[in-house]
Amino acid sequence: MPSPNPRLELTWIGKENRPRLEPRILLEDPTKSYHAKHRNNNKDIFDNRLIFGDNLLALKALEQEYTGKVKCIYIDPPYNIHSAIINDYDDGIEHSIWLGLMRDRLELLRRLLSKDGFIFIQIDDNEQAYLRIMLDEIFGRKNFIATLIWLGRAGKGGTASQIANQHEYIHCYQKDQEAQLNKERRIAENGNIEDEIGKYKREQLRQWGQGDRREDRPSMWYPIKAPDSTDIYPIKDDGTEGRWRIGEDTFYELLNENLIDIIKIENSWKVYRKIRDGRTTESVYGTLLNDLGTSATGTSEIKKLFGSKTFSTPKPERLIERILTLASNPGDLVLDSFAGSGTTGAVAHKMGRRWIMVELGEHCHTHIIPRLKKVIDGEDSGGITQAAGWKGGGGFRYYRLAPSLLQKDKWGNWIINKEYNAEMLAAAVCKLEGFSYDPSDVIYWIHGKSTENDFIYVTTAHLTNEQLTLLSDEVGSNRTLLIMCTAFRSRAGGFPNLTIKKIPNTVLAKCEWGHDDYSLQIENLPMVKKPGKIQMDLFEEEENE
Repeated sequence: MPSPNPRLELTWIGKENRPRLEPRILLEDPTKSYHAKHRNNNKDIFDNRLIFGDNLLALKALEQEYTGKVKCIYIDPPYNIHSAIINDYDDGIEHSIWLGLMRDRLELLRRLLSKDGFIFIQIDDNEQAYLRIMLDEIFGRKNFIATLIWLGRAGKGGTASQIANQHEYIHCYQKDQEAQLNKERRIAENGNIEDEIGKYKREQLRQWGQGDRREDRPSMWYPIKAPDSTDIYPIKDDGTEGRWRIGEDTFYELLNENLIDIIKIENSWKVYRKIRDGRTTESVYGTLLNDLGTSATGTSEIKKLFGSKTFSTPKPERLIERILTLASNPGDLVLDSFAGSGTTGAVAHKMGRRWIMVELGEHCHTHIIPRLKKVIDGEDSGGITQAAGWKGGGGFRYYRLAPSLLQKDKWGNWIINKEYNAEMLAAAVCKLEGFSYDPSDVIYWIHGKSTENDFIYVTTAHLTNEQLTLLSDEVGSNRTLLIMCTAFRSRAGGFPNLTIKKIPNTVLAKCEWGHDDYSLQIENLPMVKKPGKIQMDLFEEEENE
């Protein structure tokens, strides 16, 4: 039976399969965190986060605290798995694996974006068309802004059999249609027209290009008086109705400041704005990114930092700078969950943005941390350092994902992970139950809260009826308390202000336990080997029907 509300969407094998993610806690390792010895100014940013671990679990770990708080997301994910995938897979399954892994991450990333936030996803031809349709589904087609084209390779190489691939794509989406990208600011100079005030350039006042129709901005259709008292309207060259670039009030402000030129050209009145030398002007950026360096530039920057090439396709700092300039301002929060060589964090740091990066590979320790230390100490002279006026400062905190809260004992029973101490257990259970971890220094049974009067208490103790009676009296009639314990004994009738649950039994069904790696590495993909071929286990049920 057809769906009552059909919609256009991308389908793939296994799309209905979704991971049930455990919301892990993050554990700081102060020995790997790093801060400048002295603050350079009051705007030094210290509380940036570098997270080591699987990026899907890390995004889930960030969800409670950072939902709706990230202004700009840039990710440069693995473009496909073709180079590592077993030949027995057909093309459809190859794309299906990649799309499923990316879909789960993009849905979490969308939740983290602020209402006025933007996401940029860099991709090549292998998956860009599929990705674009999936992004329309997740973010809404109306929130698509543009696909930027980055010239990542200056030459054509000698290996292409038909056409050399020189560019990559960066899909850009907004969280909400109220979001506005920043515009390019320029200082006008070398004007070749002069009046009594000084030199200036002319800029056509009628809008051209995108959004240049009257119906696009009805308030910007109005008459302007010519010197002969005739009315001038923004009529396009093809005779259709256009619009002015500014509103009527702004026009008269500029006119009073002698910043409007009205001249006759070939029996037709034209209206221009005067752009004087030294005046700042704004214009939208274009989609073609051909002047921001190539992969070779990124490689050169990495070599300068580490003395050798350590990444196959590093992105140049100027490319990331353009994205952060477009979509963020100083102090905004930037996220990159595929950190790679750490370029996003390094650039965000130099530009005065706060940042979060996630990386699973060991180069998190061998390259990202040393790179960030150089930035913080003012010892990185490459990339955008000079253009940004960066002198050093700030810092970051290093976190790793906690192990799974539950583990199986030798008899196959689920028990609380022995690596968890009381503080870790309380924080993890708070996150599982939707409470903010906020232990009281005074009241022992307050480990977290969901409202001003709703609290949670986590303990491995076996609580007796007498202990529960005492707790109920202390909580009182105006507050409620969720108690998470390993066992309890209560008489009939219970306590109206207490809710009591056993752990681990009450959390067993909440998520997948003991699953530590959802990464895009081929060895971690959900596959099992069968005689004569490789088969993905997530399709077994479908085959057995």
